[in-house]
Amino acid sequence: RPYAIFCGARMQRLQRIVGQVFPESAGELKVKKTESKARPHKVGILTAGGLAPCLSSAVGGLIERYTEIDPDITIICYRHGYQGLLIGDSFKVNWEMRRNAHLLQNYGGSPIGNSRVKLKNVKDCVKRKLVKPGQNPQDVACDRLVKDGVTILHTIGGDDTNTTAARLKDRLAKRGIQIQVLGLPKTVDNDVYPVAQSLGADTAAEQGAMFFESIVNESTANPRMLIVHEVMGRHCGWLTVATAEIYRKRLKKADMLDEMGVTALKRDVHAVYIPEMPINLSGEGARLRAIMDEIGNVNVFISEGAASDLIIAEKESKGIKLPRDAFGHVKLDKVNAGQWIADQLKKLIGAEKVLVQKSGYRARSSPANTFDRNLIKSCVTYAIEAAFRGESGLIGHDDQDGKLKALAFPRVKGGKPFDTGSRSFRRMMFEIGQPVARTW
Repeated sequence: RPYAIFCGARMQRLQRIVGQVFPESAGELKVKKTESKARPHKVGILTAGGLAPCLSSAVGGLIERYTEIDPDITIICYRHGYQGLLIGDSFKVNWEMRRNAHLLQNYGGSPIGNSRVKLKNVKDCVKRKLVKPGQNPQDVACDRLVKDGVTILHTIGGDDTNTTAARLKDRLAKRGIQIQVLGLPKTVDNDVYPVAQSLGADTAAEQGAMFFESIVNESTANPRMLIVHEVMGRHCGWLTVATAEIYRKRLKKADMLDEMGVTALKRDVHAVYIPEMPINLSGEGARLRAIMDEIGNVNVFISEGAASDLIIAEKESKGIKLPRDAFGHVKLDKVNAGQWIADQLKKLIGAEKVLVQKSGYRARSSPANTFDRNLIKSCVTYAIEAAFRGESGLIGHDDQDGKLKALAFPRVKGGKPFDTGSRSFRRMMFEIGQPVARTW
């Protein structure tokens, strides 16, 4: 309505100007009314899974772009992901929200909320009172989409979030109801097949590097200091490696004062441990002890999922019961890979003091950086265009040909490992003096 009033006022002003300049034409300028069919689309948006530095930007981008194309398209947002879809907790995006959607680019987190809900885990959904006993959560979700009249659903999440939406689409198709599902790949681990670069991962790596720029100063707090930086990444070491690479690039640009002990060597990364590589404790202990003896401190980067199978087996053999999430995953904050490697290395390298710090919450909850904002904008634009073409899929650059497209959902899955044969990774490992097993 405000948009229509604005256009009507401008047209009236134009008529007055024409009447003053061309009196003979006064009153002849008319708005030609044409019959047009209202666009039958109704858009639903949800974010799910863990946080990543792209959610707020992507939600804002979708609202902005739809408003630019057609302000009359109804947009509803489901609060807290699939939880909101199951219980019908949603809100309609009003004009004020549309007008200020650009402000979401400045924030991290999700403005509409996330949750970890697995629709196939019926027992968990019933326990959390998201569905009633005897109900199938997937059918409940489909019924809600039909009741709300959603024709285009945008899901911003990891592989499970998006493949779950694809299954809902297929279930609705069996009822004779067609909807488009356009997913956006959100994960700081950058481990989704076949996406070359997931949204928010670059920001997470940059924030992790900036986090360690402060933490590394703790090496001056005590002689023979061991600092362990635990980075997110359950099965994939991409984020740990990218964080270390960005940190070292920034370190190389910094001015040092070697004469007073402010050296690049003391602040460098001395070891990187990721899930894709075994950890040779005896060999690493000897190598890192030599570094400790030389400079008086050691800095280690480790993925939270590195050596997780070994750690879990060790804890469970001692009778320690580790909690699991709705997806059946052991909660990694209870595994504590960083503390485990610190305990293993402390005696081996003769550390007097140990500090373990996790950058995960800062990395995942930060606002998107410039690189990710540009990536998000291109993916959002393509997603909306694909929706109007009647396509469905996960929007991203195909890791096979590098092209931005709607990737078919059957190709989408998680657990893509980091390529330990990459040139940049092997160069970094050579520079820090850490042996790399041939894994390709």
